[in-house]
Amino acid sequence: MGIGLILVEKGLISRDQLEKALAAQRESGERLDRVLVRLGFVSRNQVLAALGDQFQMPVVDLTTLAPEREVLATLPPKLVYRQSCVPIERHNGTLTVATSDPFEITALDELRLLTGCSIELVLADEDELNKFIRAHYGVGGDTLDQMATDRREDADVAGAADEIEQAQEASVIKLVNDILAEAVNERATDVHVEPYENELIVRYRIDGVLQRANVPPTINRYGAAIVSRLKIMASLNIAEKRKPQDGRITFTHRPASGPPQEFDLRMSVIPMLFGEGVVLRLLSKTAVLMTLDDLGMDKPTLAKWDDLINRPHGIVLVTGPTGSGKSTTLYASLNRIVSDEIKVITVEDPVEYHVPMVNQIQVNAKTGLTFANGLRSILRHDPDVVMVGEIRDRETAEVAIQASLTGHLVFSTLHTNDAAGATTRLLDMGVEPFLVASSVEGVLAQRLVRRVCRECAQPHHPAHDELPPDFDPRPDDCPMVGAGCRACRNTGFRGRVGVYELLRLTNHTREMIMERRNAPEIVAKALTDGDLRLLKTDGYEKFRTGQTTLSEVARALSG
Repeated sequence: MGIGLILVEKGLISRDQLEKALAAQRESGERLDRVLVRLGFVSRNQVLAALGDQFQMPVVDLTTLAPEREVLATLPPKLVYRQSCVPIERHNGTLTVATSDPFEITALDELRLLTGCSIELVLADEDELNKFIRAHYGVGGDTLDQMATDRREDADVAGAADEIEQAQEASVIKLVNDILAEAVNERATDVHVEPYENELIVRYRIDGVLQRANVPPTINRYGAAIVSRLKIMASLNIAEKRKPQDGRITFTHRPASGPPQEFDLRMSVIPMLFGEGVVLRLLSKTAVLMTLDDLGMDKPTLAKWDDLINRPHGIVLVTGPTGSGKSTTLYASLNRIVSDEIKVITVEDPVEYHVPMVNQIQVNAKTGLTFANGLRSILRHDPDVVMVGEIRDRETAEVAIQASLTGHLVFSTLHTNDAAGATTRLLDMGVEPFLVASSVEGVLAQRLVRRVCRECAQPHHPAHDELPPDFDPRPDDCPMVGAGCRACRNTGFRGRVGVYELLRLTNHTREMIMERRNAPEIVAKALTDGDLRLLKTDGYEKFRTGQTTLSEVARALSG
């Protein structure tokens, strides 16, 4: 009896729902149980429980298991990946093996012959099983195992022609795709491939922090083939190993459930001492844009920011170091104000996300399309709102200011540590004080702090000597800490939330800019007048409400 009929017999779905799922399955080619879950007719847990009951197989939670290394070694990675089954326990000559597909039992005889044990099958959730396999056998472990079998020990010592041939082998293609797919599954923003004398290290930047990817040590032998494959994907010169190269890759990720996801990968290759190092920045083409309400702004700051982005003209700046979420805030702001009555044009480097009803221009230095030139051109297209990806020099700053003074609302970013520093940075670029004072309406400084994992969060009140000197505990504080679980890779954090500092320019602030007063003086005056709330204050509030930790606030604000 198939899974559909089992679920109908148990009353979990109707005949009509089964027919709809079968029709959807014919279009997508997915397994029927995945289609039923995707359509919302039944939950994954209900499917698992029904299968366990039907086949009289115990259901196990792999997230709670930590098998011994000797047990995991009873099956080779190639077989584990091919059959999607893992050994979890061995006792008195019986090997317990977890699978997610009780209909596929052809491997039982192979398992018995290979291990010399009797086999007891138990059921596990498919996603958890795949995570378990990657965690214990490594990303691409099956591919590397096959490559080691098929290739001579000295196969990676080859000329450019052989490298091209290796890079186009199905096994190398699958290995690179596995590494990229794992990066997407782990929510990584960057992938680092780093060659050293005796090893090749792959690292993912997750929630702003680099973490090693779980790849088998044997990947070291295929470093040149991996880099060559990535070069081919990015249309780079595979034979050039002495000069840095930059390229782009379009990567389609097909998750176990849900629609395919398109990613734009920006690739940088640099010659290193023991090979070529590669860094890939992952930008999702199909990601749903975050809204301002999702970013973590407190209500008073959000209300003031709303007022700024709805003004008819002026410059609104977002500041912070690289990777602090400035572009995300600007995209969310544009998405909030765009309408049929407002024309928005952006000039960016690169265009990271596609925003509906926004005209977006990609900077191209080779053709002379710089931020300043692009901005001059788009002003002739009668925009109401203009976004400049970044103000990098005096020329761009002055064109942006002139645009704001002629009736346009201009969004842009600057690399400064705090909100008040943005005004002094513009003065340092050579912009006249009266132009800065008359055009800038407000500056938002921001950082990203890692959010305490909701799966393993638990209350934690730090001892008094662990608190910063300027932190004042309150009775209603409810700080949390993540104990560490599989969902957060045992880091205690999953996802990020913004920390914000908003400076709205007042008459007092503008007078100080005209007098070229420094940033600390502007901060002191704005705090006295109640026109500024510091990054640290917002960070402490997010600690009080259990969203992040004090150590995370200190880490994010130390730069």
